Amino acid sequence: MINSKIKDLSVYLPERVLCNAEIETRVNQKAKLLPAGALEKLFGSRERRVAAGEEQASDLAAKAARPLLERNPDLKVDFLIFASACSDLIEPATANIVQYKLGLNCPAMDMKNACNSVVSAMMAADAMIKAGFYQNILVVSGEKPSDSVNFDVQDMAHLKRGIAALTLGDAGAAVLLSATEKEEGIIYQEFVTAGKHWELCTIKGGGSMFPHDASKNFFEGHTAQLKDVLIEETEQLFDQCLSKVGWTHDEVKYMFTHQVSATTFRVIAEAANLPPERCINVFDRYGNTASASIPLSLDHAISQGWLNPGDKIAIVGLAAGVSASVQLVIWG
Repeated sequence: MINSKIKDLSVYLPERVLCNAEIETRVNQKAKLLPAGALEKLFGSRERRVAAGEEQASDLAAKAARPLLERNPDLKVDFLIFASACSDLIEPATANIVQYKLGLNCPAMDMKNACNSVVSAMMAADAMIKAGFYQNILVVSGEKPSDSVNFDVQDMAHLKRGIAALTLGDAGAAVLLSATEKEEGIIYQEFVTAGKHWELCTIKGGGSMFPHDASKNFFEGHTAQLKDVLIEETEQLFDQCLSKVGWTHDEVKYMFTHQVSATTFRVIAEAANLPPERCINVFDRYGNTASASIPLSLDHAISQGWLNPGDKIAIVGLAAGVSASVQLVIWG
């Protein structure tokens, strides 16, 4: 049987570091609404990276992918998926722009599913590889959610609607999935969506609802409610997936999950019945990087030498919409 494995992974982080103190100063220009240290206390964030004004989502993705392609000079990329909550344009697909910037000739398409964009693309890539359509699929992400942060806060009600946006950070990621006949790679995966909760976190501008209203181009959300829904969806799903493949919680060496706050990270770990030290957390350094957060966590574990062939890991996707996914992987 053919499986797909994560053959290589690379990330890109913009140079500029934005710390909480600078954000709090900008928010408090009209009135002192955000006390010093509030962001770290509320969310656990300390800093995040912010792309330059001229850096596009496609640039972040391309910059993440280039080192991966350089490490694999003989690689033939059969298919390219740009998977991101952000994009360069409404039309055309950002994948076409990334393909051009990387000098690739393969078919390319976008896959957008909020903060689950990368893991959803991995799910689709796995299916295409197992079906025998392609051997090597490159999934790239360019997340620039900093464009959706509104620092011009009018009052406390306005701050509450958009405070979660103050944790957003930018990053690029590239994940290469390749065919393997070994017992490794993505062993099992499931995906669920609860669309009735779609209004909990939104950026409403740019689509058919509000095509010309610039005030709708900023992130707003009810993050406490979103956290509760995600926990409800994830807890049962994770246990079901482990049961279906016959894994125990103790066998899962690490869990990699989307990170929206330190509190949510801890609660998701508890819901998965895993100790926090087996769940890789990079939120304090990078904030909420949307779909790039799981690749950033994987990259951190790889760089630290924590992953070895044969290790059993879980990738847990969480996203507004609301959607959740679980991918069980034997590291190769």
